[in-house]
Amino acid sequence: MSTPLEDWIEQSFGTRPADAALFVRALTHSSHDGQSYERLEFLGDRVLGLVMAEWLSEAFPDDPEGSLSKRFNALVTGAVCAAVARSIGAEARVRLGKQAQNDGAQHGDNVLGDVMEALLGALYRTAGLDAARAAVRRLWADRIQADDRAPQHPKSALQEWAAANRRAVPAYALVERSGPGHAPRFTVRVGVGKDEVTAEGASKQEAETAAATALLATLEAQAVPKRKKRRR
Repeated sequence: MSTPLEDWIEQSFGTRPADAALFVRALTHSSHDGQSYERLEFLGDRVLGLVMAEWLSEAFPDDPEGSLSKRFNALVTGAVCAAVARSIGAEARVRLGKQAQNDGAQHGDNVLGDVMEALLGALYRTAGLDAARAAVRRLWADRIQADDRAPQHPKSALQEWAAANRRAVPAYALVERSGPGHAPRFTVRVGVGKDEVTAEGASKQEAETAAATALLATLEAQAVPKRKKRRR
């Protein structure tokens, strides 16, 4: 973290702020003294949404609304925002209270995803929408995958598989919530009939997604031998 904050902002977002105070706030968790990133996160979430919706509309002019929504939802998740935050080195710059830092909150998707949105909020406030748009398009460039079909969310894919195979509707249940408030862990169980798996995540949604992914893989693997047997 030897690079001065202003230099890091310029390297990460393509613009050098006259005053870095808003970026300091964007990096400040509520466990730390001073104003936290929460209001900037609220703003940055909307900035990211607008820029991403505009970009997808341009990049996929022939896609119907449903396909664009799938792409959008896959690109603005907390996990993706956290991955982008890691790619610019934000993890080392998050300002946390002592206990939260000892608990490793700066490494979790929840905090890093929020920080990334807050940084976009700070960028919008200090440099405007054009700067925010340019930063998002550069930082998300390798994730938009313009030549691929729209990604299917694992929960939707599991539900469609169950319907196509005349199985019960997937049922989700929260098994456990553990960890401190700033770094929670959720354990979720999902079942389709008698088949079920559990998975963990930093949020309930993340745990449900992981569980759906795991169960779908299990169900599809079970179905392969049956299909081969029918061909004989």
